[in-house]
Amino acid sequence: MSDDPFGFDTRQLHAGQRPDSATGARATPIYQSASFVFESAEDAVGLFNIERAGHVYSRLSNPTNAVLEERIAVLDQGVGAIAVASGQAALHLAISTLMGAGDHIVASQSLYGGSHNLLAYTLPRFGITTTFVDPRDPSAFKRVIRPETKLVFGEVVGNPGMEVLDIPAIAEIAHAAGVPLMVDATFVTPYLCQPVALGADLVMHSATKFLSGHGVVIGGLLVDGGVFDWQASGRFPTLSETYEGFHGLNFAEEFGPAAMITRARKEGLRDFGACMAPMTAFLILQGVETLSLRMEKHMDNTRHMIQFLSEQPNVKKIHHPGFEGHPDYALAQKLLPKGAGAVMSFEIEGGRAAGMKLIETLQLFSHLANVGDAKSLVIHPASTTHHRMDDAALAAAGISEGLIRLSIGLEDAGDLIRDMKSGLRAAAKEASA
Repeated sequence: MSDDPFGFDTRQLHAGQRPDSATGARATPIYQSASFVFESAEDAVGLFNIERAGHVYSRLSNPTNAVLEERIAVLDQGVGAIAVASGQAALHLAISTLMGAGDHIVASQSLYGGSHNLLAYTLPRFGITTTFVDPRDPSAFKRVIRPETKLVFGEVVGNPGMEVLDIPAIAEIAHAAGVPLMVDATFVTPYLCQPVALGADLVMHSATKFLSGHGVVIGGLLVDGGVFDWQASGRFPTLSETYEGFHGLNFAEEFGPAAMITRARKEGLRDFGACMAPMTAFLILQGVETLSLRMEKHMDNTRHMIQFLSEQPNVKKIHHPGFEGHPDYALAQKLLPKGAGAVMSFEIEGGRAAGMKLIETLQLFSHLANVGDAKSLVIHPASTTHHRMDDAALAAAGISEGLIRLSIGLEDAGDLIRDMKSGLRAAAKEASA
């Protein structure tokens, strides 16, 4: 939270947790239990009626998960968070809490392929539609907001085009229309950016990536900034009107700033069940403890790779906001002064054939569908992560046949550059063959 007296490094280690009162354990215990014993019949009634805090069933909440949730909420300056099974589950949980059939989303056209697929193809089956717009044009968001719009959505740094979302400008447009702004902050983590402080209302993370940092778990987090007035908006009956599922409870009246995150837990986790396993929460917590240290190294290695690629003759274009030739460089310096993340992409001469040759030649970069690992990763988006998008959607998202996406890891920067140099040589030979 903004008034927390401790610095980021301290909060990433301590927020949400004290030594275990029963055993003195310093590490967060793994509460591998499906359910929890009630203290009394009265206690059971109070827990089920949301009259008191506590744990009933691990689909809804769990003591291990609760530490992770509080820690991320503190780091993101939110009023609460929910740990779920994946980043996709976090996105779905937010949408299903706020809207239903007939409602509408305005979203950036530069999104992770899975998010684009959910919005463009899956949700319309349930009556929820999305209009995609250029993330670099805040006025485009304004033009397509309509009475049934319930959410504006984008990524802090777009995937894989690396566009920087002007969060303050787009938040102002969304709020003027009575709509919340939700951002995917996976690439930047709370260390590089706290979107709530810039005007966003909701934040989601794929905790699989940099928060965990080691490629060993799947998990997601939804954070509520607690700053959007759901009642004043008049667009959110799920939060501002009585809910018979809880005997006429009005979430906005009862929980105030925490209305959204409370309903998401009590309804969304209850009914859809996309909960996080306690062991997963424990492993993510281990990653969060070193988040700032890892992100600094990620950023340093990324700067070295950008400099190297900018000097290579068969690299046509570099996509990273830390590159001075990037169209969002100035905006990134303003909104992301610590760095714009360790995911980058570049376009290579020779198209798909040269790109695949480069990938097959690399030794240190692992060819797989993930980012945010301690190890460096590489992929060809047009044929993999974004393959469901048609040619028009690919072009709109800035994904060419020769686009290569990198996730820069924690290896020695010189070793990564030597590996990339060999890949570029092989790609040049392929392009000239």
